[in-house]
Amino acid sequence: MSVAIERLGRDDTALVAGRIAEAFTALEVTRWLVPDASKREAVLAGDFEILVGHAMRHGLVHATSDRAAVAVWFPSVGEPPAPPANYDARLAAACGEWTDRFQHLDELFEANHPHSDHHHLAFLATEPGRQGQGLGTALLAHHHAWLDENGMPAYLEASSPRSRDLYARHGYRAGEPFRVPDGTPFWPMWREPAGR
Repeated sequence: MSVAIERLGRDDTALVAGRIAEAFTALEVTRWLVPDASKREAVLAGDFEILVGHAMRHGLVHATSDRAAVAVWFPSVGEPPAPPANYDARLAAACGEWTDRFQHLDELFEANHPHSDHHHLAFLATEPGRQGQGLGTALLAHHHAWLDENGMPAYLEASSPRSRDLYARHGYRAGEPFRVPDGTPFWPMWREPAGR
């Protein structure tokens, strides 16, 4: 199956953030991040909009042509870019009473992030009704082709055993998991470029 992949621009920021929130609401960690199920997806979308907007300026945002699946990459080469403008205030506005939980997760991600040059897959998300159809795989293959050609490793944090296993099939190796306070794990995963 051939899947057309497109690079998105700033006008698509809210759409991408919403797609990620819709897909990630089912993840175990989001129940810890936003205990109120009635507000979870909206709070997640607000947080993701900050990060996707930052990726539109400093990273790469790809989607299938029908926008059913999205991938957000940050090149982590040399000096890291400054954080999103007014990040703390924007995070508080988006996350409200749960801001401290999102800050804690940011700190965990930062503490476990590798320092050598790589591309960081921050988000890979597929519309819930379209999962399991190879759209995420197509997005991975699209960017992995560039990474392999340019000898660039990749890194990500897998948020579920299912995603960990998907990434393992694409050449990522899982490290020791780190956990949020309720015990929910994230697996740091590293992929060397093919042929290296």
